[in-house]
This record gives sequence, structure tokens and C-alpha cells, in this order.
Amino acid sequence: MKILVIGSGGREHAIITSLKKSPKITEIHSTPGNAGIAETATCHNVKATDIDGIIKLAKELNIDSGEAGMRAEALGIVFVAPDDPLVLGMVDELNKAGFKTMGPRKNAAILEGSKVFSKSFMKRHNIPTAAYKAFTDPEKAITYIKSQSSYPTVIKCDGLALGKGVIIANNLIEAEAAVNSMLLDNKFGDSGKEIVIEEYLDGMEVTVLAFTDGITVKTMPASTDHKRALDNDEGLNTGGMGVVANVPYYTDEIASECMEKIFLPTIRGMAQENRPFKGCIYFGLMLTSKGAKVIEYNCRFGDPETQAILPLLETDLLDIIEAIWEERLADLEITFSDEKSACVVMASGGYPEKYETGYKITGLDEITDVYIYHAGTKTENGELVTAGGRVLGITAVADDLKTALDKAYEAVEKIQFKNAHYRTDIGRKALL
Repeated sequence: MKILVIGSGGREHAIITSLKKSPKITEIHSTPGNAGIAETATCHNVKATDIDGIIKLAKELNIDSGEAGMRAEALGIVFVAPDDPLVLGMVDELNKAGFKTMGPRKNAAILEGSKVFSKSFMKRHNIPTAAYKAFTDPEKAITYIKSQSSYPTVIKCDGLALGKGVIIANNLIEAEAAVNSMLLDNKFGDSGKEIVIEEYLDGMEVTVLAFTDGITVKTMPASTDHKRALDNDEGLNTGGMGVVANVPYYTDEIASECMEKIFLPTIRGMAQENRPFKGCIYFGLMLTSKGAKVIEYNCRFGDPETQAILPLLETDLLDIIEAIWEERLADLEITFSDEKSACVVMASGGYPEKYETGYKITGLDEITDVYIYHAGTKTENGELVTAGGRVLGITAVADDLKTALDKAYEAVEKIQFKNAHYRTDIGRKALL
């Protein structure tokens, strides 16, 4: 069958690399894709948020071609990978047009699309999370912060903000600046018209991705993302600067607790509210002294978590997608390698704020035995150049985490482009 993957980042490159292993897939298409994806899939120039354009493309790809009596493979699945089109309702419209999909519908994607909704949802279903309050008035928000008199405090945009709409304020001055940037200065556009102010949770942060067909939940290896731009968790929040997977501090005991108190209650709660969630769900967790608590939900594969986790997947990803669509996930055994993995993100200097692109990338031909996932790349005049904030994700797999990290950083040091930036401490806490 043919498959169409929506998106253009490292996550989509990792998904396509995994799908390429399936013997059932004859053609992989992507839109808009990137230079790395183009080595495996046929790329099309349609924006990931262009719902009408995507449906038109899907219909074109589904048209039979060839001589009489010889039918071309049909378009089997449209995999909607990024958050924006999911929250906009692309899956709903593709389903109406007759296409099978991977990803939740709009009324389920709201778990990521609105922090206010997700926090109130957790409160309704007794899912452990940080204490919070929502605001649209900056004066009331600042008055509330003053009344709490405890720092750090966490200030979040209600809507999507490319992973950058969360500010951890260490004092009143920083908190006031964060509130004003969102509610007065419109720094995050409509996403920041309402904000959530919540309790700061202390502990080890973990991400657990899970496949779900709206009934059954099957988790993937736990990972830890590194969201701050600079070493020692300093600098601004980014979409993610690196990740390690199969982390040792997410024990079987913690996993069992999370399944009972967080994962199943979330999927059952969504079903009860007539918002069945089918696809991949992201649980951002903090392992506190009082147990695991939810920091955030995402309605899709994480980025860069996917780049570290899918190399460990042993089951055919297409089989999983089909089981989710047909609501028979309970009958499918999903296996992952026990190995450890590490992904180091190479970014453009200045990211996540102002940065320049169009710089030539060299050194990739020298690298073997690691995955090189393209995020912000394109081909220009026959040369590979930078085309985004996060440029490449370098992933290595090994029996132990230290070896995986060493392999990843050895590869990173061979890659060159002007103003390249990466963290040098990915996975350090996991090695302690």
C-alpha cells in the first residue's frame, strides 16, 4: 500500500524511516518533507496545515494508474504527525473524505490544543497534576502570583506555541514579564490569550509515549527530553535539544502506578466525554516525591522523543497503525529492544529566537552506525543546507546509555555547518 506522512521535521523523518521497514508498504509520500525525508519518500509541496490541499493530494495519490487490468496500490493511511493540523481537525476532514488515518480527531487533540481544557480534564477525572488557575486578565494573574509567594512558578500559554510557550519564573519580576508578554504583548498570538499559572513540580522529568485505539493503552520506552537551549538546563525553552530513552529511573513500579492512575484514566475519561483518543498520546510526567504527576499531554509523537524511541521498535509500525484504526490493539503484541538510545539535536545558532539559515552542511558522509534524522534541511543548488532552527537529530543505539551517548557525540563532532549549536550534557542526569 501507499502511505502519506504529513510533516517536515525530525519526528517525521524517524516515522518514515520506521515505516520503510514494513514489507507491506510499496510507496511512501510526505508533505512538505525535507532533504532527508526526500531520500526515502516522494515529497510534495503542500503545507502541513493546508487541510484542503492535503485532501486534494491524498485523492491524487489514490487514483489508479497503469495499464488496463493492472491496478496501482491504493493510499492506505494518511499519518498526520504534527500538532497544528491535528488540533485544526485534519483527521476529521480526511475521514470524511474516506481516508484511513493515524492521529486523533479534533475533539481529542484538544488535550494538547488547550492547556485550560487539559488541566480541567485532569481535575474532573482525578488525574494527578500540579495545582493551577487560568487567567485572561494580566492584573488578576499577577495578583494571584503575589498571593502564592512561592517560586519558581510556571506560566503557560493555553494554546500551541511550538514547545516554547512555557516560562518558569524564579521571582516576581520574571513572572510579571512572562504574564505581560503573553496577555499584553501578544508574543504568542492567539495561543497566549489565556494562560495557566501552575505549581512548580520538583523531580525527574519523564516522557511516556503510548499507542492507543481509544480502549487499550500500550506504552513505549520512557524517555527524558532536554528542553532548555543551553547546558545545565539554562536558557530558553525549545522544542527539544536532545533525548535519552529507556531511562533507568522509570521503574516497573512507577510504570504500573502511571498506568493505573494516569494512562488508563486519561483514555477512559476521554471516551466518557465522547472524545475517543486514537493514535499516539504523549504523557509528560514529573516523578515527584508524592508520585508521578502530569505536566502536559501531547496529541502525537514527541519531537525529539520519536527519534530516540522508534529505533528501538521491533514490531512493524504499520501493523500497529492498522490495529489502532481497527480498534484491535489489545490483540497485537508490541515489542521494543532493551537497548538504550540517545539523540543529540544540532541547531542553528540563536535558536529558539532569531537565527540564520542557508548554511552548507558537511560531514554526513563520514558517519556510520547512527541514525541521522533531518529536521530543518533542504537541498539548494545541489548542496544540503540548513533550513530551520533545529537542523539534525543524531541518534545512536547501544547496550548501555554511556556508549549510545558517546557514539552520538562522536558523530556530532564530524558534522559541520556555520553557527552550529548543540548541548554537550544530554543524558548526564540519567548516567548518575
